Amino acid sequence: MDNTINLTQVIFALSDALDLVGVDVVQHGKRVAYTTRELGLALGWHRELMGDLFLASVLHDCGVSSTDEHRQLTERFDADNPQVHCARGAELLSEFEPFHRMADIVRDHHTAWNDPPEGRVPRDAFLASNAIFMADRVDTLSKGMSPEEMLMKRRGMIDVIRQHEGTLFAPVLVKAFRQVARREAFWLTLEPHHLERYLTQMMRDCCIVPISLEQLRKLADVFSRIVDDKSAFTESHSRGVARMARVLGEWSGLPGETCTLLEIAGLLHDIGKLRVPDSILSKPARLNDPEMASMMRHPFETYQILSKIEGLDEVAEWAAFHHENLAGEGYPFRKPADKVPLPARIVAVADVFQALAQTRPYRRPLDLAKVLDILSDMVRRDQLDADVVGLVQAHTQECWEAATGRPMFPA
Repeated sequence: MDNTINLTQVIFALSDALDLVGVDVVQHGKRVAYTTRELGLALGWHRELMGDLFLASVLHDCGVSSTDEHRQLTERFDADNPQVHCARGAELLSEFEPFHRMADIVRDHHTAWNDPPEGRVPRDAFLASNAIFMADRVDTLSKGMSPEEMLMKRRGMIDVIRQHEGTLFAPVLVKAFRQVARREAFWLTLEPHHLERYLTQMMRDCCIVPISLEQLRKLADVFSRIVDDKSAFTESHSRGVARMARVLGEWSGLPGETCTLLEIAGLLHDIGKLRVPDSILSKPARLNDPEMASMMRHPFETYQILSKIEGLDEVAEWAAFHHENLAGEGYPFRKPADKVPLPARIVAVADVFQALAQTRPYRRPLDLAKVLDILSDMVRRDQLDADVVGLVQAHTQECWEAATGRPMFPA
């Protein structure tokens, strides 16, 4: 890939997916990022630290996939066992080289100031972690409030933070927060449309950095794990879809770069599912109408997230169209057959195959013969592409191993 992609733009787009985890509590990560940046500006922190802090703040809850866990973390000031998601998030970020410094910051973003990690991270990185901790708790204190309510109740929130000065929070950060919180503009900017404008300007000020196709694939793999961790029944689903989509693309004669982009589409095709409540994904029975309506929005959310990344317009469509069908009766766009490109048809077949071969809350994994029968029936009903399914039938063992990650005939 010869062009460059703004890595910060990619991060912001994917952070929209993290915001979906709260379902009803959205923009938590963005509010924390805004608050930490205002603290850093008040303290005169240098540009590199501010950059790391801002991006770490946006991604600080990447270790949270569950709506129940997100609710528990944002409902109480003293959340139970918060270190679990901190460690999980740091592990994910450390797998992508550009995020190594941010991983250290995220790992300690619920660590008390008077109980610092010994010798593990530099002092300024721990101070950045503590800034996220304090901003995160401020957002918990103001949960559900309008900006006007925040203005009226800010003194009480400041008092709560001051009670933890020197214990949970660094005194220098508490002092900076008291200074920042005096400004009405600080609280009013937290209104969603003002916050988006603030963050959009931040993104424009960031440098465009080159990111290779392989780096993009690795980043997509990190986010696929966040999605698949949401339910025990979807573990490795996105990776399986991505592997199978890639080999189907190769057998279809698509160019190598297109096959890599197809793999990325497979990794991210369910990113919109982060908005679906855990109870729906794990329900051991047929979904009712409201639950199905919630489920049907996930490819729409996938499209909204990925289409924000310049240069990935086609990938956004390939990923988001995986529930469209050739009869024009798929969802959520009801695309006619001539508007569903081959890569999107490939992702759709890979998605169905992998899901059928995987345990789900309402059934055990199906054997290969049953999977192939269902695929053939879906071809007859114009739901899947006949040529793509024909490739599956011609390469059954390779497809099974790509989709499931295990041999078709285990020893």
